[in-house]
Amino acid sequence: MKAIVLTQYGSASDLELKDVAKPTPNEHEVLVKVHATSINDWDWCLVRGTPFYIRLLCGLLKPNIQIPGAEIAGEVEAIGQNVTKFQPDDAVYGDISECGFGGFAEYVCVPETALAAKPESMSFVEAAAIPHAAMLAVQGLVDEGQLQPGQTVLINGAGGGVGTLGVQIAHEIAGENVTGVDYASKFDSMHSAGFAKTIDYTQTDFTQRPQRYDLILDTKTNRSIFKYLRVLNSRGTYVTVGGLTPRLLQAFLLGPIIRLLSGKNVRIVNLKPNKDLAYINNLFKAGKLKPIVDGPYSLSEIPKWLQYFGKGKHKGKVVISLG
Repeated sequence: MKAIVLTQYGSASDLELKDVAKPTPNEHEVLVKVHATSINDWDWCLVRGTPFYIRLLCGLLKPNIQIPGAEIAGEVEAIGQNVTKFQPDDAVYGDISECGFGGFAEYVCVPETALAAKPESMSFVEAAAIPHAAMLAVQGLVDEGQLQPGQTVLINGAGGGVGTLGVQIAHEIAGENVTGVDYASKFDSMHSAGFAKTIDYTQTDFTQRPQRYDLILDTKTNRSIFKYLRVLNSRGTYVTVGGLTPRLLQAFLLGPIIRLLSGKNVRIVNLKPNKDLAYINNLFKAGKLKPIVDGPYSLSEIPKWLQYFGKGKHKGKVVISLG
């Protein structure tokens, strides 16, 4: 089978399209014929070997993950003898980041527990854009953010997958008062996703504006936590789903103290892959959620589009179609 192979830490240009052995499922796995996959921060960090914790998880000097790719959508081709959830030809999708990755390939073996049934009305390209980003958005807004009707929301780094799905989830719970922060070049797609207001971070620092928010969902975490606190309402909540390691550590260490002294909440999403896919499926089938797709592109183009992703210029999710 064809796969994008990672042999060393470095840059996206080091990735190679190669012929590798087609995997065989063990007793609890399914073999999935991949129809679509997508590019994520996990892939960007894995290829470069940064930040340093990536090397602690995936190999200190050399990556022990051969094929990146954290999200897949496809059809079950074969099942292990103890698999009960799926049968051959079932359409499935899911986040496989805790199962060794492997999505940048024509086939991948994963535990049945890492997959969900794909709704018939959802295309494979749409399905590949959903699992990772949607779980970060749901668990950030609902589980950690405790979003309530009528609250005001700001999403920082709003033009990517988490933001463009998050605004649709926020609409369903709190209404349409959602502000997004990103490049101005993304504003058209952000407005189409549902953002009522947009801020170009290259021109305006939203932490210096008078507007206050009940909930901030941060996909970048590139400022001091104290700057975000300035624009939180009393008893407001700041939630980060990822970003710069020093800023994440600051949020982790100072969060309890900040809550004690100010009453404001600082929380970090500890992602639970695929936990809320049933909820997302219901929103999708009701016509209340639709991913913004950048692409789809081909498997051989992944090095090019991974580099593009790393520059932060993508709109929604960068999706790769394998036909």
